Amino acid sequence: MRSSTATRPRSVPEGSDRERLKAAEAYRLWAPTYSEETVVSALEDRLVASVGPAAAGRRLLDVGSGTGRRMRALRGAPSFAVGVDLVPEMLRAVRTSDVRGHRVAGDVLRLPFGDGTFDLLWCRLVLGHVADVARAYAELARVSRPGTDLVVSDFHAAAVAAGHTRSFRDQGGSVREIEHHARTCDEHAALAGAQGWTVTRAVEAPAGEAERHFYERAGRLAQLASEAALPLVMVMCLRR
Repeated sequence: MRSSTATRPRSVPEGSDRERLKAAEAYRLWAPTYSEETVVSALEDRLVASVGPAAAGRRLLDVGSGTGRRMRALRGAPSFAVGVDLVPEMLRAVRTSDVRGHRVAGDVLRLPFGDGTFDLLWCRLVLGHVADVARAYAELARVSRPGTDLVVSDFHAAAVAAGHTRSFRDQGGSVREIEHHARTCDEHAALAGAQGWTVTRAVEAPAGEAERHFYERAGRLAQLASEAALPLVMVMCLRR
């Protein structure tokens, strides 16, 4: 699963019912139009590229891989790569012609892999949808080898406090809001630390000039300027 629009250029409009869908149902509905980039996914890609460990030669697990977009964009080939996603419709939407690595249906709380299988994990824009995130960090630890690097990203708690939501536009044009549990970087660090993970680097950022075209397309350039100091995404690199 990837993040939703999560910001007002395409967030819930006035008059919507604001019903929060469970993640599995939301991403099932979103799968047909999921390939379209969003403000948050573009910003998250940019931040991970700036701080994330290289994948070349690693055994990579992308938890919440969606349609495999991130793996297709990899620079440097991992020795082994698997994308796992909760939603079969997302996996069926993968473009078979250019897919990279294997893909498997599975849940971050019950990963279908043996202990110590991977040495690089991505769990990007996923954990905000998970209520029992301590269990998720424990499961990520279980499938990792000593020295494994983990990249976690999330929709920023400050953006939630400012009224932003995780939402998407379905095939019929309706905006749907997804269940989300806001957590600060410190909360993530504490929950991960209890499962043996240590934060090696963390970064957070608002949308910037690289994301300007999303706001232009939505006619909301004034919002980009007014929220220049509001972080939308946080990225953490961890190791165990």
